[in-house]
Amino acid sequence: MALSLVAGVVAGLGLHQLPAGPRADVVATLETVTHLFLNLIKMVVAPLIFATIVSGITGMARSKGLGSLFARSLVWFVSASLLVGAFGFATAHLIGVGDGLALRDTGGGAGLDAEPVTASSFIEDLVPQSFIQALATNKPVQILLFSMLFGLALLAVRSTSGGSRLAEAVDELAAIMLKMTGYVMLLAPVGVFAAVAGAFTAQGLDALTTYGSLIGGFYAALAGLWVLLLLVGALFLGRSILALVRAVREPMFIAFSTASTEAAFPKLISSLTTFGVDRRTTGLVLPLGYAFNIDGSMMYMTFASAFLVNAYDVDISLSQQILMCLVLLLSSKGMAGVPRGALVIVAAVVPGFGVPAVGVALLLAIDQILDMGRTATNILGNAIAVAVLGRKPTTNASPPSRHQSPAPTDTVTAG
Repeated sequence: MALSLVAGVVAGLGLHQLPAGPRADVVATLETVTHLFLNLIKMVVAPLIFATIVSGITGMARSKGLGSLFARSLVWFVSASLLVGAFGFATAHLIGVGDGLALRDTGGGAGLDAEPVTASSFIEDLVPQSFIQALATNKPVQILLFSMLFGLALLAVRSTSGGSRLAEAVDELAAIMLKMTGYVMLLAPVGVFAAVAGAFTAQGLDALTTYGSLIGGFYAALAGLWVLLLLVGALFLGRSILALVRAVREPMFIAFSTASTEAAFPKLISSLTTFGVDRRTTGLVLPLGYAFNIDGSMMYMTFASAFLVNAYDVDISLSQQILMCLVLLLSSKGMAGVPRGALVIVAAVVPGFGVPAVGVALLLAIDQILDMGRTATNILGNAIAVAVLGRKPTTNASPPSRHQSPAPTDTVTAG
C-alpha cells in the first residue's frame, strides 16, 4: 500500500508537467478509477454496518456486557471530542497560525453548500424516514440507529426458534460481507494510486508552496495529536499499542490516500479482528465511533477556525472563541458521511462569530491535502478506542509474546 502511495505521488508530479488539455484528460481518467473504487467500498459499507452491529448486539448479550460497553463507548467518545477539540484550538493559538496575514473580507461566498446544522435538524436527521433510503444513501448514523433497534428487538424474540434462526442468519451475513469486503480490498492499491496520482497531477506542488505555513502547522499539530493518542492508548494497552499501529497501518494508508474514512472501514474491521478484538465488539463499537469519534476532524475544525480568526484579525473574545469551538463540536455529530463534512461545518458555524464566509474558500483550495491527514487520524483514533474498549480485563499487563496473538475479547464484561 505504501508503494502505491509513493508511486501515485511520483506519477502525479510527472503527469503534472503535461499541457493543460491532456493533463485534464488524465485527471478525469484517474478520478474515474478512484470513484469506481470508492463506489465498490460504498456498495459493501451499509450492509456491513447493519450486519456487524446486529451481530455485535446479539453476541454481546451473551456476556451481559452490552449496556456497559455502550456506556463506556459514549463516555470515551465525548471525552475524546472535548479534549481533541481543545488541543486543536490551543495548538493553533500557540503556534500563531494565521497571525500577520491581515486578510480582508472581499464579500465573496465560501463556495460551499453550508446550510447551518441546528440542534433540531441534527436530531431529526438521526431517524431515517426509510431504512432502505438510509442504506441507499449510506447514512451511517441512521443505519446505526436502525441496526441497534433491530438488534435489541431481535434479542427480545430470540427465545423463539425463529429469533434464533434469524440471529444465526445475521451472523452468517456478517461473515459473508467481511469475505466480500476482502475481495473488494484486493483493488485497494489501484484505488490508492489513482487517488494520489490524480491529486498531484491536478495540483502538483503549487498548493504545498502557496499554503505551506498552514499545511505545515496543521500537520505539525496532527503529529502532536498522534503522540497524544498513542500515549493514551499505551496507558491501557501497554506495548501492544505498537502491534495495533502495525495492524491498522493499511487502513490508515487507504484513508490518507482517498481522504475517506468510509473507504477504510471494511479493512479496519478485519485489521482490528486480526489484532485480537472480538469481531462482535468491533462491529458494535466501530460504527458508533465513525459517527461520534472523529478525532482528526475535531482537531481540524477548531484549528481551522482559530486560523481564520487570526488571519482576518477578528475582534472576538476568548470566551466567544471557546463558545464557537463548543458549537463546532456539537454540530460535528451530524457530519458523518457528509462529503467535506468538517469544512462544511466550519463554513456553517464561523460566520456567526464574525469570521468572513469567504475565508472558508481559502481552506477549500487545500482541503484535499488537509483532509488526507485528518482522515487518517480519524482511523487511528477509532482503532485505539475500539482496542481499549474491547480489551479483555486482565491482571497481567504484559503484552502478548511475538508467537502469540492478543487474546480475543468474546467475554467483554461490565466494568
